Parts: sequence; C-alpha cells; structure tokens
Amino acid sequence: MNFYRSNRRAVRRAGVSVALVLAASALFAATTAAARGTTDPDTNKQLAKARRATARYHDVRKAEAAGYISTVECVSSPQGTMGVHYVKPSLIDGTLDIEQPEVLVYLPKRNGDLRLVAVEYMVPDADQDLATDADRPVLFGSGFDGPMPGHGPGMPVHYDLHAWVWQPNPTGMFEEWNPTISCP
Repeated sequence: MNFYRSNRRAVRRAGVSVALVLAASALFAATTAAARGTTDPDTNKQLAKARRATARYHDVRKAEAAGYISTVECVSSPQGTMGVHYVKPSLIDGTLDIEQPEVLVYLPKRNGDLRLVAVEYMVPDADQDLATDADRPVLFGSGFDGPMPGHGPGMPVHYDLHAWVWQPNPTGMFEEWNPTISCP
C-alpha cells in the first residue's frame, strides 16, 4: 500500500498513457478501415478472399499465363489514376465470382515493372441501354458503377466495380479513381 501511495502520480500517468495508446490504436484501426473502404466484417472477409485469390498475380507473367490481356495504356484523369488494365475476356459473361475478377489493375513503375494495385469486376449490361439500370450488380455490398459505354471497339455497355485490394485509396475501397497514384 505504501508503494501505491508514494507512486500514485506515476501510476496515474502510466494509466493515462496506456489509455492514450489504446485510444490512438483504436483510432488508427478505424481510420485504416475507413481508408480501405469498409468496416463491415463480412465485406472485409470477402475482400480478404479476393486478395488471397489474386496474390499470385503480383507476378504479371502469371496473370498473362492465366489469360489476362493488357490494354497497354495507363489510365488516369484529373480525379486520379486507375492504371493498366489486364482483362480476361472469358470471364466477362455476366457471372460474378469474388475469386475471379474480370480485370486486374497494375501501376507501372518507373523501371517498367508493373505492381498490382486493384481488381475490377465487370458485367455486361443485359439490355445494352445506358438509360436503364434495373440490372445493376452488387458485390461486397456495393453497387457497380454504370451502366457505361464500352471503352474500346467491341466492348459492350457494362457495369464495373473497382476494389483497391492492393493499394490504399483514401477516397474509398470501391472508388474508380485513386488520387494517391499516378502513371509514370
């Protein structure tokens, strides 16, 4: 008891320090989850599943061997950057599978190597009408962007959803553009 009385201030300071560390840790975790786009445990489990399924594609040669084809251009806009899209045409059939994204998105490095930053899910619009959206898909609890016209010859009107599973995006996990990256 004498020890406690003689060290009361030190014990209080230590208690305050521990409380501050715990509060800072909780704030960091919440901020990180918000930057990643979700605090929903089910959505986070689905995102982890997408990460596990696409981890092998950090090596772009493995993506190419699996049938993903480069669109070559690094896509950017005033809102931010997406990167270079690698599309697997055989997956663009209207079905969705968290473990098989239709598109992998890479950011070119200055040395020419590519770094996997996101995955993209793409579904053709059933009626090919930009004025209707009754068939808007949902994945990870988020509605897809679109419908939008195809971005190249032969590409259908479609919906898509980006998931920044390999690169934090401060504007949100499922936003199209990432303002923190840029094409070299």
